[in-house]
Amino acid sequence: MTDALLTAGQVITGPNGARITDGAVLVRGDRIAAVGPREEIERLAPEGLPTTAVPHGTLLPGLIDAHVHLIFDGGATPLETAQQTADEELLEGMAERAQQLLHSGVTTVRDLGDRNGLAIRLRDAIAGGAVPGPRVLSAATPLTSPGGHLHVFGGEVAGEDAIRTMIRRNADLGAEVIKVMATGGGMTKGGPAIWQNQFTEHELSVAVDEAACHGLPVAVHAHGTDGIAAAVRAGVATIEHCTWMTEGGDFDLREDVAMQIKSQGISVCTATSPNWRGFAERVGQERAEYLFSSMRWMADLGVPLIAGTDAGVTRADFDKLVNSLEFYEYLGLSNAKILDMATTDAAQGLGITGTGQIAEGQRADIIAVEGDPLVDLRALRDIRLVIAGGKRAR
Repeated sequence: MTDALLTAGQVITGPNGARITDGAVLVRGDRIAAVGPREEIERLAPEGLPTTAVPHGTLLPGLIDAHVHLIFDGGATPLETAQQTADEELLEGMAERAQQLLHSGVTTVRDLGDRNGLAIRLRDAIAGGAVPGPRVLSAATPLTSPGGHLHVFGGEVAGEDAIRTMIRRNADLGAEVIKVMATGGGMTKGGPAIWQNQFTEHELSVAVDEAACHGLPVAVHAHGTDGIAAAVRAGVATIEHCTWMTEGGDFDLREDVAMQIKSQGISVCTATSPNWRGFAERVGQERAEYLFSSMRWMADLGVPLIAGTDAGVTRADFDKLVNSLEFYEYLGLSNAKILDMATTDAAQGLGITGTGQIAEGQRADIIAVEGDPLVDLRALRDIRLVIAGGKRAR
């Protein structure tokens, strides 16, 4: 697609549920040329311009999944499977998963860790038109402590010099974000516990400083409360998971730290699995409600939240972002706020400009759905059109 006219029963331009009834969008190349009432935009469109009409549907910004791992297949043992698979075969699977994301309405993804720059290779192939997919923002190799979470990807570092060297390597490779494993993780057998710190506050500050030298933000994986607090003081851009855990599986909800997150403009991506309902069934509703309580607490405090799925880990499919969005509906957020979490708020949290809204001059990342997602999020499952960077994908 180069130029096109899109019309719909409404256009959600964002943020805060801003919309145009009986609206239209004019696309020229990879940009939005105009948006407004249908009759007005139709007058601007050249005669004979290809037109897509969704009279009972909605046009809205393409969705952003802020936390995925394209290297993982979502199976029972994703880390082990990735370890046993050669790079070229992994790359083929990653391309298939990227296409699943795109067809589900996701036009931008942030990949938070792989090996050997595979996500960067895929990003470049998509950008060059060799394969279809969303825009990919890659963290390349995640930094972790020796024997730490996802150390098999080759990101083990110990001490300031090693941290700076690894960040420079990722930057030279073309990473758009630096990922640091501030605490342990459940997927890595024999590593630090999920609540345990892997880096000191000083080391996290070193990572933020070195990343800033390359114009890159830092995304920190942090489950434990101490790790979260250290990341906040270090000045990271986003905190992933942010479950406020302590030894024994309890929570230490620190309102002073949450208020610092708000005041510093740090975005939190809880990376809630699309399979959260299944998780609740497995552990029992009472236990699940307790485990979800820290996220409801953050939402109630107004901590900046952005949408992500952790797609690729076990039971986290790549075409189910809407499932994760429904989790925030369960927490009590409005549909307008939830859509912002996957569009305007996500773009701001990831530090990318020119996307996340439907406005003149913005990148032409647009989806069309049947129905009204401001009323019912299930409308996001009825995708009628996906345009990414001005190219029609569906």
